[in-house]
Amino acid sequence: MKKAKLAVWKFTSCDGCQLSLLDCEDELLQLAEVVDIAYFKEASSREVAGPYDLSLVEGSITTADEKQRIREVRRQSRALVTIGACATAGGIQALRNFADVEEFMAVVYAQPETIATLETSTPISAHVAVDFELQGCPINKRQLLEVISALLHQRPPQVPAHSVCIECKLRGNVCVWVARGTPCMGPVTHAGCGALCPSYDRGCYGCYGPKENPNTESLCDWWQGELEADRVTVIENLRNFNAGAPAFERESRRQLGGAGQEQSDDPE
Repeated sequence: MKKAKLAVWKFTSCDGCQLSLLDCEDELLQLAEVVDIAYFKEASSREVAGPYDLSLVEGSITTADEKQRIREVRRQSRALVTIGACATAGGIQALRNFADVEEFMAVVYAQPETIATLETSTPISAHVAVDFELQGCPINKRQLLEVISALLHQRPPQVPAHSVCIECKLRGNVCVWVARGTPCMGPVTHAGCGALCPSYDRGCYGCYGPKENPNTESLCDWWQGELEADRVTVIENLRNFNAGAPAFERESRRQLGGAGQEQSDDPE
C-alpha cells in the first residue's frame, strides 16, 4: 500500500511544536509505518519532493520571504494544518503588532538596518487557506496525532472545543478564581493542556488560545468589577502567546480604548 506523504514546515517560531511531534516516541514509530515522513528538517536531512498529502506548519509569517514560501507550501499540499500559537495566532512575536517595530529593532539590535522583517507577525491563515488549526503553546501531542489520523482518513478531527474550565472540573480542581480571587483565562481558553496551571493554584495563561465563542469582554469586565484587577493585569493576560488571536486582540485594544486593526492579507 502506498504511504501518504507528510511534510513538516517551520516558519518564525521556537520549534516547540515540532518537538511535540518528536515527543510522540512510540506513536511516531507507528505513524512512520503508515506515513512517509517526506520532509521534516527538525528530524532528518532527508527531503522528498512534493506534492504532499498533509503538511504541518509551525510558525508565523514575519518576513517577505515567508509570505512567498507559505504560498508554495500551500500549492504542494493536499491538506494543510497549522500547529501552535505562532502558526494559528502570530505567537509571542505578535506583540510587535501593538507597537513600533522600528523602535524595537533599534533597542535590540546594534545594526537594525541589517534586519529584514515585516511590521507585523501574522498567522498562516492570513495568507493561505488552512484546513485545520491546532492551538497550543506548545500543542498537545495526542491532539496532533488525532488531527493527523483524521486528515489522512478524510474525516473531521475530534479535538474538543470546550474551555480549560471543563478540564479543571474533570481533574477535580478547586477554582482559583472562586476560591482565591485569582484572575484566570480558563473560561475563554481552549482545552488541551489538562488545566496545568490551575492544578498548581495558578490562573490559566491562555496558552491554547481562544476557545469556541469566547466572551472575553464579559470576562475582563468581571475581573475589574469583582476581583478589582487593574487594567495592566487584564492586558498582560490577553497579550501573551496568543496576543494576535482576534478575540484576545480585540479585547486588549478595547481595554486601551482603541479599535482593533486588520493585519492580514486575503487568503489564497
